[in-house]
Amino acid sequence: MKKNRLRELLNAGKPTIGTHVVTTSPEIVEVIGHSGAFDYIELCGQYAVWSLPALDNFARAVELFPHMSSMMKVEQEPRLFITTRSLGAGIQNILFADCRSAAEVRECVRMVRAATPEDGGLQGCVIRRMGGYVIDIGNEAWVKALREAVIVVMIEKESAMEQLEEILSVEGVDMVQFGPCDYSLNTGRAGKWEDPEVQRKQREMIELALKKGVHPRVELDGFEKAPQFIEMGVRHFCIGWELFTIFQWCKHHGEGLRELLAKA
Repeated sequence: MKKNRLRELLNAGKPTIGTHVVTTSPEIVEVIGHSGAFDYIELCGQYAVWSLPALDNFARAVELFPHMSSMMKVEQEPRLFITTRSLGAGIQNILFADCRSAAEVRECVRMVRAATPEDGGLQGCVIRRMGGYVIDIGNEAWVKALREAVIVVMIEKESAMEQLEEILSVEGVDMVQFGPCDYSLNTGRAGKWEDPEVQRKQREMIELALKKGVHPRVELDGFEKAPQFIEMGVRHFCIGWELFTIFQWCKHHGEGLRELLAKA
């Protein structure tokens, strides 16, 4: 079983830095890996177009880099199927979107864990690449790998904020992240991510998570906005999306060159 770099860093009390991808391109994964700048890559499965073979190839590409691990963002349906196939592909950590209650979060944790009496999970014996296909099938190494999967929960619904303390008490939740886009949408402020009340709720989530001993993670488009969160005690960030990076480069350089040519 491959070591889970993200879990190792959390256990050691070290900060973590991830980045997002919305495509499953192994080439993009390799470029990110060669940068040496990130501890893990999150595949935004909630947004991406992906196939089961693509999940395997995404995980394979990440595994080329011992300093990185992988994460899948799982949408609300079909959660168990996506979680099972992501873990089976070798994606080591799971981020659950759209949770509305502590009861949902408890069920999400079960989706990651093995179906043992001790773990009470839903994952059974399978022949998949996570365990070397025919090597680690339902054995202790496989069970341990599932226990070490980092579980992150999006706090992006009004009801989730209302039940935040109970959610933070759910055994197995390692990290929480506030989702300003969905929270603003869910509370009648569509598109107003920077609304003072939305920002206040994010700070409230961070403060309570730190108090309860659960790691808050913050998502940013770049590192420039990180200092205010670092001052609050945040040590875990996931920054940037490859699609935004490409879009911004195209806008800046394409339009810049067109302006130069227009003046020629």
